[in-house]
Amino acid sequence: MPQIKLETRPDVDLEEGSESKHITKPETKPTRPTIKKVFVKTFGCQMNVYDSERMIESLAPVGFEETKNVAEADVIVLNTCHIREKAAEKVYSELGRIRQVKADRQLEGKSTTVAVAGCVAQAEGEEITRRAPSVDVVVGPQSYHNLPDLIIKAKAESRQIVNIEFPEQDKFDQLAKRQGPRQATAFLTVQEGCDKFCTFCVVPYTRGIEFSRPVSRVVDEAKSMIERGVKELTLLGQNVNAYHGEGLDGADWSLTQLINALSELDGLARIRYTTSHPRDMSDDLIEAHRVNDRLMPYLHLPFQAGADRILAAMNRQHTAEDYLRLVDRIRAARPDIALSTDIIVGFPGETEADFAQTLQIVQTVGYAQAYSFKYSPRPGTPAANMDASIEEEVKSERLQRLQELLVSQQLAFNESSIGRTIPVLFEKPGRNNGQLVGRSPYLQLVHADGPDTEIGKILPVKVATATRNSLTGSIVVAV
Repeated sequence: MPQIKLETRPDVDLEEGSESKHITKPETKPTRPTIKKVFVKTFGCQMNVYDSERMIESLAPVGFEETKNVAEADVIVLNTCHIREKAAEKVYSELGRIRQVKADRQLEGKSTTVAVAGCVAQAEGEEITRRAPSVDVVVGPQSYHNLPDLIIKAKAESRQIVNIEFPEQDKFDQLAKRQGPRQATAFLTVQEGCDKFCTFCVVPYTRGIEFSRPVSRVVDEAKSMIERGVKELTLLGQNVNAYHGEGLDGADWSLTQLINALSELDGLARIRYTTSHPRDMSDDLIEAHRVNDRLMPYLHLPFQAGADRILAAMNRQHTAEDYLRLVDRIRAARPDIALSTDIIVGFPGETEADFAQTLQIVQTVGYAQAYSFKYSPRPGTPAANMDASIEEEVKSERLQRLQELLVSQQLAFNESSIGRTIPVLFEKPGRNNGQLVGRSPYLQLVHADGPDTEIGKILPVKVATATRNSLTGSIVVAV
């Protein structure tokens, strides 16, 4: 029996047992996929800024784009920090405001998924879902690459989901290639966690033990960021100078070797890194500050307290004299380097004599910037159980004295730039019309007038005035 080939047209309907009928279908226009909105609020350190960027990027493939308006967000993410005093309570207070946003949107027939990420999520876990029923997802800093799946699952199953595990796989391997708008500067996480176990610090418990990303992965990510216009990278880690990632030759590489590899990339003009521990400030890293012109003359080097007795109680693993000798070596290699630091006031057992030694280190070193705080116990850390706590009034009075000294040093450092011409990488428009904002090699904020076309360029600026927080000058035009 011969085969019969039956050809059909898209406008012909063939039904079994009926005649063919010509159907005229209405013309249809392609519909655009619905774009959903995600709002992310970031608390705390630069690493959280990086993590927030990566979370936004991870949600793009499933149809989300960032919004700055929380009221229009289909997903709201709080990326939290647990370092500061009452960090968890600040998150719960923010969740109270978000609960109302979620309720208002529900009255409009719109659903909203609320996620808490970061270190408070890691520390509090299911307590967050108990105290804040409006939260749908809780995800720790080692699992945020799962955020898209967790959001989808929470909505599909109409239940709260908590994921604060420390997964075996490298989360960075699960993240997509860098995306986002063009920008002049960016953060790049190269190391996470800490093995030092300072008695006041929650990092080993919320971020885990030290982990360093392979050099090849860091270089690949850096290349994708340079393609987006990045001229300056700040390498991030809780203990970044302890970096020991797999190198291009298969052996462990130091932070210095990583910096040298990144310095070879075309288009990358500046490199910074933070935060460093004095114990891991190696000879080759100090030498890099002398010989590598892409490594900026700025170093954040916390000493935390000036008395050896307090440093031992903090488990800092160095003395005050160790720190001062290290500063001398760094300045011998790079005399113009700007130093910043972290200082804790009122650690348990700190006497007035101990505090005087902290002031002495500040006077001896002279800092361009500093971050100073009153000690506050972090649940789960050894220091939280120490006796001899300091009265709040005493801590406040000591902090005020310390900050007065630090402010005077920061102002003096900035004023030393008046009359000098310094290279400034312009990052964005300023608040005033025709104004640009950039950074000096020493991380000073610099304002100068110029067109937006100069954003992303490094230009010479002659400094005219200085305040504690910034410099103002004029772009030097070549003649």
